[in-house]
Formats: sequence, structure tokens, C-alpha cells
Amino acid sequence: MRRLGVDIGGTRIKLALVDGDEIVETRVVETGSEQGPQAVIARVAALVDEVGDREPVGVSLPGVFEPESGAALLLANLPGWEGIDARRELSRAIGAPVALVNDGHAFALAESRLGAGRDARDVLCVVCGTGVGGAVVLGGKLHRGVGGRAGEIGHTTVAPDGPLCGCGNRGCLELYAGSRAIARAADRESFEDTARAAAEGDTIAREAIRDAGRHIGVAVAGIAVVLEPERIVVGGGTVEAAGELLLDAARAETRARTAGVSPGAEARVVGARLGSFAGAIGAALVGAEGV
Repeated sequence: MRRLGVDIGGTRIKLALVDGDEIVETRVVETGSEQGPQAVIARVAALVDEVGDREPVGVSLPGVFEPESGAALLLANLPGWEGIDARRELSRAIGAPVALVNDGHAFALAESRLGAGRDARDVLCVVCGTGVGGAVVLGGKLHRGVGGRAGEIGHTTVAPDGPLCGCGNRGCLELYAGSRAIARAADRESFEDTARAAAEGDTIAREAIRDAGRHIGVAVAGIAVVLEPERIVVGGGTVEAAGELLLDAARAETRARTAGVSPGAEARVVGARLGSFAGAIGAALVGAEGV
């Protein structure tokens, strides 16, 4: 069965066409979020038009929305979406029913079923891009929580007196491990520039990436000692570009904070396998299965 998924990120919109366990086609365009929600929705519809498959369609969004109505509540990296009926507007533009899923949930579904967590029943997933999301898979099933919003690891506090986040909290992980935050810490124009400089040995860029990894380790350790998951999958475009430099820092911080309570937790921290299209792949699973 062919399944179509779209991942709307803060900087890019990604599409994946999935047939069984095979990714048969991927596409990407700039989000253009500064032009407003309707312009973004039009880009999504144009991308789907290029592929031709219209049903089923799953769409992942970077933030919180009302599961029943589809109304956007907090999409920190997509300004102007609050209150918009995202499901209805996307469905109207695409010309087909749309199933919405949080981007962290989409990533977790993809990686736990087809990626780095494929052979594990309990998986903690962290996805780092413009923002930071995540989810927990328990007993092979996505844990959604009471309101369907569980897994917002990007908005867990890693620095109690840190800067104010768009969610209203202070010191959120996203403020330290999101791609824009890393670029700011490295005093670079973009994260791509930061990753390139780090690969060339720039000490400031490398330390900015390590610091992001350490903050991820703080958040992961807090969850690991409570749930003790079988696998901790860390991925997304930021991790894909930064690689072991970030992951090693995350493992070291996880080890430092869990050694006496959950020995070996750092060994369970692994890089994602599906690359930057994991969110779109997970959205395709949602569209097909309605999970």
C-alpha cells in the first residue's frame, strides 16, 4: 500500500512516499513560514500535486494542536498558526482527508518501526531540527498521554533560570539544542555553516554542538531513570549533520547523570537511521493507519 506523508518544519517541508517498508520517493522545499500559514499550506498542496498520490495523507506539525478539532495551539516555529484549523485547511488545499500528527510522534513512529528502534519495545525518541521534539513508544505503541500531547521533550526544562521560550517556560531544551540556537551559540549565520565549521575544526562551533549534546543528555537522563527505555534514539537534521560530536556529548552527559541509577543508559543512546525524512515517513504511517 502506497502511503504519503508530509512533514512541515520551521525551515523546510519534506514529503515521503512509502510503499510497504520502502521509501520510494522524497521531496523537499523551503517552508517560507515568514509568509504566513496560507502560503505554507499552498506549498504543501503543490508538493502533493507533484507526486500525485492524494490518499491517504498524513501531515506532521512542529508543536501542539487539538487532536479532535485539528486547531493549532502552539507551533513555536510556525508563526501565525495559532487558532487555525490546520486539518481542515490542509485537507481543503490538498483535496483529500488529512491525518495530523505531532512531528516528534511522527519521528518516533518511523524510527521505532522502521529505523533504529525497530527491534525494541520501549523507545525514547528525540528529534532535533529547527525545534526539538520527541515521543515515547512503550510496548511497541506510541504513548500519547491524557491530551494526546505527550513527548514534548523540547519543552522540558534543562536550565531553570534560562531564557524565555515561546511556550512560556524558561530554559527549555529547544533553546539550547535547536539548530538556530546552536548557530547563535557559535556566532554563525546558520546551523549548516556551524556544522561545516565544526567539521573543519573550528573550536567555537564544535563547543556549541557539544553543548547542545550535553543539554540533550540532561533531558534524556531525567527520562531514562524513570522509564529505563530499551533504546534512546536521537536524530533529526541537526544530529544528522553534527553526527558523533553531538551524540558523544549526549552519551557522556547521560552516563554522568544515570550511572548510579540506570547503569548503561548511555550505551542505549543511538543515532537515528532514517535521516531527515523520518518525520514525513512517520506521517505517512499515521495517514495510512490512523494511529
